[in-house]
Amino acid sequence: MKRFLWVLIPFILRVLPAAAQGEWELKTEKDGIKVYTGAMPDSKIKAIKVECTYNATPGQLVATIMDVTTAPEWVYHVKSAVLLKQVSPAELYYYSEVNLPWPAANRDYVAHLVVSQDPDTKVVTIDGPAVPGWVPVKKGVVRIDHSIGKWTITPAGRGQIRVVYTIHLDPGGSLPAWLVNMFATDAPVQIFKSLRAQLQRPEYKNSYLAFLQ
Repeated sequence: MKRFLWVLIPFILRVLPAAAQGEWELKTEKDGIKVYTGAMPDSKIKAIKVECTYNATPGQLVATIMDVTTAPEWVYHVKSAVLLKQVSPAELYYYSEVNLPWPAANRDYVAHLVVSQDPDTKVVTIDGPAVPGWVPVKKGVVRIDHSIGKWTITPAGRGQIRVVYTIHLDPGGSLPAWLVNMFATDAPVQIFKSLRAQLQRPEYKNSYLAFLQ
């Protein structure tokens, strides 16, 4: 169960407004991956921040994340990930369902991912709120409607990037906040280790994205 709560969120990538004042508490550090938690106003669910460095380019990471249909290959417990609409190479909508262990019900969501880049600093961000509609609610599956977070990808020189990922969501249903918070720090390490390996696949390692400089 240590992973199941985190797997709700790796692809719901949105701007995080809270714990943004620096009040993050380091919870774990392993294999170069740091995981922090932070309190959110009016919420018992803590926000999560992950920091790490990859031997990759911003384009490699963006290509990996935007290839949403491959999520079941490297994100724990993802049952399905379906592209709904490709607006442009830098914008899309997709649907995903996540398997949770009994007795918890599966969760699902629709996310709107948008990539942008600062023309001066070359820092890349990926935002994408969960959005209502698009896919009818399924019987026995809890829909995630509220989630916020953000990827920030900064070139670090020598073929490296610094990645900061922040996330906060309401998983819905009857999951108690203390349980969400208890298991939210272990799985990120495993997921970001898997992401490190995914980045080295030829289709991402040799990727070229015209909308990134």
